[in-house]
Amino acid sequence: MKQSVIDLKGKVVKEVELPEKVFGVKWNPELVHQVLLSQLANRRHPWAHAKGRGEVRGGGRKPWRQKGTGRARHGSIRSPIWIGGGKAHGPSKERNYSQKVNKKMNRLAILCVLSKKFKEAGVKVVDQFKFDPAKTKTVATNLRVILDLNKNDKKFDTLLITQPENKEPIRLTRNLTKTKTLSADSLNVYDLLNHKNILIEESGIASIQKHYKTVK
Repeated sequence: MKQSVIDLKGKVVKEVELPEKVFGVKWNPELVHQVLLSQLANRRHPWAHAKGRGEVRGGGRKPWRQKGTGRARHGSIRSPIWIGGGKAHGPSKERNYSQKVNKKMNRLAILCVLSKKFKEAGVKVVDQFKFDPAKTKTVATNLRVILDLNKNDKKFDTLLITQPENKEPIRLTRNLTKTKTLSADSLNVYDLLNHKNILIEESGIASIQKHYKTVK
């Protein structure tokens, strides 16, 4: 499968052959959904926490002797049945929401999303991400040209995928609205789905193919 390669001015400079194993993978919605939920769950950190009887203050001694008072026996005033006592079965910050997905499933889901985006014309190949001058304003100008946006549009909704050695676009796109840069060897399902447009640096295609070569 062939794809046109454009420069930062939006002009076609040549064509490149895209690997079938990366951009021609069959869509698997169940797999993508499972990997996406796993990724979101692994990001989740519990904040709700209720103190148990071992965490509240006080209750160091037995409130009254075991026998002879006519009252029910108690060992601590911080029991859950006492006012001011610990909470029984409350939410805990120690709760673990993480879900395990093996590496092969994760990589295959990434290729499924890349292939679907490519079929829907949401993927463009750029010869190289070398911005001159290296400023955020320059990136914004180039993106408006490539995506055919109005000069007042500030939401680019774009994911830039660079070769691993090119770190500069990460810094330059940091302050742009709905714009993110990822290295070709650190892709994830959430960011691929969360951005409408995907721009891939030409040299990053080989990196993607090499990094995900274990997927058959």
